[in-house]
Amino acid sequence: MTDKRDLLILGGGLVGTTLALAAAKKGLSSHLVDRADPADLTAEGFDGRASAISTASWRLFRNIGLTEALEPHGCEIEAIAVVDQMKPGRIDFRPEPHEGTLGRMFANRQLRIALLEAAKAEPLIAIHAPVEVASRHRDAFSVSATLSDGTVLDADLLVGAEGRGSPTREEAELKMASWDYSHRAIITGLNHSKPHEGVAWEIFYEDGPFALLPMLDGPGGEHRSALVWTVDEKDAAGVLKMGDRAFLAEVEKRMGTILGTLELNSGRSSYPLSFQHTARIVGERMALVGDSAHGMHPIAGQGLNLGLRDVGALIEVLEEARRLGLDLGDAQVLERYEKWRALDSIMVMGATDTLTRLFGVPGKAASAVRRLGMAGVQRSGWLKRFFMDEARGVSGDVPELMKS
Repeated sequence: MTDKRDLLILGGGLVGTTLALAAAKKGLSSHLVDRADPADLTAEGFDGRASAISTASWRLFRNIGLTEALEPHGCEIEAIAVVDQMKPGRIDFRPEPHEGTLGRMFANRQLRIALLEAAKAEPLIAIHAPVEVASRHRDAFSVSATLSDGTVLDADLLVGAEGRGSPTREEAELKMASWDYSHRAIITGLNHSKPHEGVAWEIFYEDGPFALLPMLDGPGGEHRSALVWTVDEKDAAGVLKMGDRAFLAEVEKRMGTILGTLELNSGRSSYPLSFQHTARIVGERMALVGDSAHGMHPIAGQGLNLGLRDVGALIEVLEEARRLGLDLGDAQVLERYEKWRALDSIMVMGATDTLTRLFGVPGKAASAVRRLGMAGVQRSGWLKRFFMDEARGVSGDVPELMKS
């Protein structure tokens, strides 16, 4: 007897696993397939990245039962400070006390642990990992994937959640706009003598943003932040090879003494930065979510949140289809998902790409113009409100799972 399920989710990362859990909360079953070993993904030191979880994304986690496991590990973002090369004219985004925070910072490892533990405990989710997908099949009636061990998984809808290099997207020959920024993000963790007070710093330089993201204090009371430093691709290898002392000296040049004296609390890692936007994110009995559909610059920390909005929208569309007695792979059902996500994704990605290019224009005159514009935003209540709502993910057509 075949174990046919509602969804066949290829990719068990943060977005794919969240999708499986959100589907289960609505009574939808899934096969969750990933090539990586879950034990490796949750190992200490596997990935030093951290993610900003917006207000809307936190509501999604609450609605699928994850907040109890996650709450002790998140650092609230009380404010965001945006500055051009540490010169005067910064923007301070700080919500009113009754509005809550701008989000929470989590180490990706803690997100993975909470998601995987919840998925293992959910009978509507069948986890297949680590395993390679040998082939995929879609037709008018069902979808399937044949795994490298010969297992065949059947479902009504195939969801590609493998990330930027999505084989599902490539096999479907969906057209994608893409370009390389020729930049690389350097990731590491910092201890610092001054408390960050929940402030995330976005310091812009011509090579790209230099972001300091507040993290929970360490076990010994150490004040900690995550650093995401964008450097030119040609300089990345040299920055990674620097000794700790030289590296910290370069970091201090860019951030001054805002967090006091510094020391590293982790190794350094890096990844290349690029833009990817898939014109169509659905096909015959298939939908794309997360980086499989759109990969963006981390300038505003919205990449994961954009993928989680995909999850919220797709689940709402599928739940409505099930309620109406429609096939989950029906073309009209998938078209609704695609139309819903099209405007939001292109607006967010377009904004981040524009910011990247705007702050990358060299010269004193360009810096002066930027700082003049930033001072205008700082004085404008409605503009600051608009940007804060965007950062919190509460603007536009928000899926029900992401509402309070």
